[in-house]
Amino acid sequence: MRNTLLNILFPETCPICQRPASDHTTAPVCTECWLSIIPYTGPACRKCGRPLTSDASIICGDCLHDEPAFASCRSFGLYEGALRKAINLLKYHRVQRLSKPLSDILLHIKIPRIDAVLPVPLYKKRLRQREFNQSALIAKYSAEGLGSLLVTDALVKMRDTRPQVGLSSDERRKNMRNAFGVQNNMAIQGKDILLIDDVSTTGATIRECSRVLKKAGAGDIHVLTLAHGMRE
Repeated sequence: MRNTLLNILFPETCPICQRPASDHTTAPVCTECWLSIIPYTGPACRKCGRPLTSDASIICGDCLHDEPAFASCRSFGLYEGALRKAINLLKYHRVQRLSKPLSDILLHIKIPRIDAVLPVPLYKKRLRQREFNQSALIAKYSAEGLGSLLVTDALVKMRDTRPQVGLSSDERRKNMRNAFGVQNNMAIQGKDILLIDDVSTTGATIRECSRVLKKAGAGDIHVLTLAHGMRE
């Protein structure tokens, strides 16, 4: 009845297939397109979750040469198709109601025992411009689903950085170097942490976040992202 009423008052068209989006839980993405969001099941690095080209490989070159501070990183799917569109609708078009169904798909991933959930933060200027942090919304619902503590006042972004889009792997790491800090050590000391972000490509952001968290006394750090973007 709720969906019927909403469809009459606020009809929406799916931006992917142009059909009516009849389920307002995932609208404007229609049910058929939402069901096309499936987990990535191909070969991936056991450490950072990066998709690999062969089942014979278990660790990517970056993790072999520069081991990250996090214990594990997993992404639900690849940054393509309906998943990419849904993330972009949330991130760039302010369709904040998609944060709940997107967080729900993260809970399909097997998550180790953790004490607290932290989002990757935005710089204060960027947060004022966007008016919300998509990773914080996803982390909020993920923490609720896991029955875990949400901590939003520990990990902070200390300086503004260039957009990562279009940058090489080395440029992304330099861009993120010393961009994050911890201002509330007591909230994370000795705690096993689940760090949440929307998309990981080279892993520069989550590597730097994990480094400063570990330096501040965090226990094991596990990272979850909605999607893994293939490198250019």
